[in-house]
Amino acid sequence: MDLLSRITQDPLVMSGRPTIRKMRFTVVQMLELLAGGMSTEEILEDYPFLERDDIYACLQYAVRATNTRQVMSFA
Repeated sequence: MDLLSRITQDPLVMSGRPTIRKMRFTVVQMLELLAGGMSTEEILEDYPFLERDDIYACLQYAVRATNTRQVMSFA
């Protein structure tokens, strides 16, 4: 299964931001949890409607979204 098929965009769901399986849970929310130090197991425990492949799909989406030749400085 293509993991990226789990990431959906619908203008009627979360204002069109990328979400997980048309749920009201955005890719950005997932990345913030991971960046904040939550483990996969902790996320799955706290959000039982999510699946492990949802987490991997968000990571793959982030890789694709940031794979560019231009580098943005945040400093």
